[in-house]
Formats: sequence, C-alpha cells, structure tokens
Amino acid sequence: MSAAQTPAVITVVVADDQTVVREGLRAMLGFLPGIDVVATAPSAEEALEAVSRLDPDVLLTDLRMPGIGGVEGIRRLRASGARTAAVALTTYDDDATVREALGAGALGFLNKDAEPEAVADALRAAAAGRSLLDARVVAALL
Repeated sequence: MSAAQTPAVITVVVADDQTVVREGLRAMLGFLPGIDVVATAPSAEEALEAVSRLDPDVLLTDLRMPGIGGVEGIRRLRASGARTAAVALTTYDDDATVREALGAGALGFLNKDAEPEAVADALRAAAAGRSLLDARVVAALL
C-alpha cells in the first residue's frame, strides 16, 4: 500500500490507562464505519505487545500513563520498524507535550475533547501515512 492509500478498514489498538476512557474510545470508534479496534491496552508496554502481535494500522495512545508512557511507547514503536502509525490523544496540548510526541514519531495529535469524526479523520490520515493535527495544536505550535 502506498502512503497515499487508506485501507478499506483501519485496524486500531487503543492505549489508555483509564478504563472508562479506553473502553469509551473502543465503543465510540466501533460506531464509525471503516474502523476496527482490534485491541485495547492499559499501558504503552501492553500496547506495544498488541501491536507486535496484531500488526494494526494505527496505535491511538494516551501520552501520560504509568510505566514508560505514551511518548516513549511511540518512540519504541518507531524504533521497532513496525508499519503501525501512532496518533496521540491526550488532555495535554501544551507546546512541550506536542513537540515531544511529534518528535517521537506521532503522525497525529488530538485533544481528548475532539469530536469522534476528528478522531476518525486522524486515524485515516495516519493509516495513509499523513499527519493530521488538532487545530488547537497547530495554533499552539505556531
């Protein structure tokens, strides 16, 4: 698949240490056409194991989790050579957090209050190898 193509069904692993957020994301994404959550994980370590086992198109990850955390998880994902793209979803959208996540290799960065379609758009873009950032994130970077 070339970088410009988006798979018909995008497979996703969701990582968030908060159960209600993780399962809420699974449920929300389950209602969106063309997106299949193949696993959820309460930590970046478990998310990386799921990515290694399932080879999803995208890892949707919180950045602040116990253990290595989402930024280091993204860094390790990129270092592993996996084809899986990463999208960060967090409540923190300050300059330092955004730069850290993007520097680690995230293709997308969204605030947790993003609309479901914005999350879906970011997943689709990442699966196609494109970057998509929340408008507030772009404003913060500028």
